[in-house]
Amino acid sequence: MTDKFDKVPADGDPSAATSVSKDGGALPPEAIKAIPVRHYGRWVSGAVVLALVALLVNAFATADKIQWNAVGDYVFDSTVLAGAGRTLLISVLAMIMGVVLGIVLAVMRLSKNPVTSWVAWVYIWFFRGTPVYVQLLLWFNLALIFPVLNLGPIYKDEMVDVMTPFMAALLGLGLNEAAYMAEICRAGLLAVDEGQTEASHALGMSHAKTLRRVVIPQAMRVIVPPTGNEFINMLKTSSLVYAVTYNELLRATSTIGSTSYAVMEMLFVACIWYLVMTSVFSVFQYYLERRYARGSTRSLPATPWQKIKANMLGLGSERGTA
Repeated sequence: MTDKFDKVPADGDPSAATSVSKDGGALPPEAIKAIPVRHYGRWVSGAVVLALVALLVNAFATADKIQWNAVGDYVFDSTVLAGAGRTLLISVLAMIMGVVLGIVLAVMRLSKNPVTSWVAWVYIWFFRGTPVYVQLLLWFNLALIFPVLNLGPIYKDEMVDVMTPFMAALLGLGLNEAAYMAEICRAGLLAVDEGQTEASHALGMSHAKTLRRVVIPQAMRVIVPPTGNEFINMLKTSSLVYAVTYNELLRATSTIGSTSYAVMEMLFVACIWYLVMTSVFSVFQYYLERRYARGSTRSLPATPWQKIKANMLGLGSERGTA
């Protein structure tokens, strides 16, 4: 009769052996006592950051020369609301111009025609290489070079009447944005596998139809995220049209500040509205990215509401277990 003994695995690890009781039954393994590692550095750095933030907030809150009641009085002022509306209008129109022209420039860059490819490259080189502020001033002062806009029998008028502050702001922002959107769209088009284009041509589809039906829909997954970032940046860059006397949000708040001597207070009002607009469009951008990610990821990322709901359910289950 042989004695019973514990079997040790082939790798020689005695900790993995099965314990056997005297009556031949297997004993349950002992519970592992896991001791969490304490990260004292995290607590110290967190306390330091919170202290610095508290000092900064307290410095602004207790500043004697800041009239915080003026901020609340002018947040919903009609002049400020009108300026915010003009900021939104010029940003949307300039972004539409930039996206449409950017797609055209991206197709021209990828064209096998050397003339169109070279023209698109020069356009992108110029508008990306010069500041937006300078471009706005160039458009606004165009009447110094061309006093009259003469398009023959189609249109003729004084340049000062044509190049209004709104038109100068639209051209300055839209044409500059087109240069960046051209590179974004070109990257999205190049991200689509060439086999897709070859298969479309094999089916008898034209080049234009292949772009419209096959390439561009797949490239949107790459184009949409940076386009959303560009639009949010456009909302902030629109403050530069202050230089061409377009009465947008910053100019409206600055005008009120110069007359009421509440300069800093009105700048805070402008910051509030810029933060509101960028935050709202950041939410739209998130859901738009989520929509175009349906064909590339197995499971879509959770929405903010789904994350909140999951955290609340998890907290409730932990309380129930306790």
